[in-house]
Amino acid sequence: MSDQRQSVISLIQGEYRVSSRPDAVITTILGSCVAACLFDPHHGIGGMNHFLLPGADPRDRQNIKYGAYAMEQLINALLRKGAQRASLMAKVFGGAAVVRSLSDIGRNNADFALAFLKEEGIAVSAQCLGGTQGRRVRFWPHDGRAQVMLMQASDVDPALPREVPTRPVAPMAGEVDLF
Repeated sequence: MSDQRQSVISLIQGEYRVSSRPDAVITTILGSCVAACLFDPHHGIGGMNHFLLPGADPRDRQNIKYGAYAMEQLINALLRKGAQRASLMAKVFGGAAVVRSLSDIGRNNADFALAFLKEEGIAVSAQCLGGTQGRRVRFWPHDGRAQVMLMQASDVDPALPREVPTRPVAPMAGEVDLF
């Protein structure tokens, strides 16, 4: 199916979306942030979140930019749509060290996501985490397919990522296509 016939859902930081539509594709761009793609392969329902910081904000436990709340929101939305908790599987992306002068927030985000999923008993079927490159992620929630493109800083504007097909520098596991 071509991208022109697909229903493209773009996420930005602090958002999540869920769909069961066979033509839906959820996409986002990640640096140190993490996107968790959860899906129920038996019911054709899936979703993605995009969080900025690990854990939870002790002052505001309902802040979607934090991993704990973002993960809870995504799981609850999937269950409301008809997914079965015991069937949920995950693919996790991002967590890069894109700004050397900052603490390793990317690694903290990645570690948090994997620990959260393990604690919740949700199997991780694929991951592409760490390294120093940002990623563009495409996720088809109906069947759980995912594609990742590693990115490099633009020569024109260092603040904007440029898509450059490369070999993965971060460990990859599971079924994820590079594009």
